[in-house]
Amino acid sequence: SGMNMPPEKFEQLLTLLTRKGAIFCFVSELEQYRNQKNVVALSFDDGFMDNYLYAYPLLKKYNAKATIYLATQIEGIEKLTHEQIHEMANSGLIEFGAHTQHHVNLLKLDDQTAYDEMLQSKRDVEALVGKCPSFAYPFGRFNEKHQKMAQEIGFKNAVSTRKKIEAYEADNQFNIPRVSTHGAMNALQMRIALAKGRYKL
Repeated sequence: SGMNMPPEKFEQLLTLLTRKGAIFCFVSELEQYRNQKNVVALSFDDGFMDNYLYAYPLLKKYNAKATIYLATQIEGIEKLTHEQIHEMANSGLIEFGAHTQHHVNLLKLDDQTAYDEMLQSKRDVEALVGKCPSFAYPFGRFNEKHQKMAQEIGFKNAVSTRKKIEAYEADNQFNIPRVSTHGAMNALQMRIALAKGRYKL
């Protein structure tokens, strides 16, 4: 499964965010919300079909935007179909970003291969939906060279797996942290995660 929490827990999270007055935006839109509070950019990695089956209906229910990062040539998972991708992109609630073609650890590749994985995944997504403004590093593994590659290729920004909440600035534009959530979280842990960037009990 691509979603690491069941739909009922995801709805609980959306309810909590909505009650807190969250402004939902795409990751690529973070720059324009830089000085606003309660801005939330939801994201999903890889392109699992359950993003369409379970997350998408809830995102529509709460009118919440999200970014899905596609590993465009990934194997071994039940992937989103082109029709599902087009439907979600046309809804105005989902934006698609790149996640390499084959979901590879960039640190294990030579520079040219890493660059090609990033570039070709961007082109794949653009061929599907017309644009691809953001990138997610597979496994959260990357270095400064990969950040520069993302910028050179033409991404607006890129997300990592650093578990932290911090202001969106020029120096973290290609290393944006994300708050991780999972199905074992209770309501208290969700609130702590949203406040601190991770939960500790």
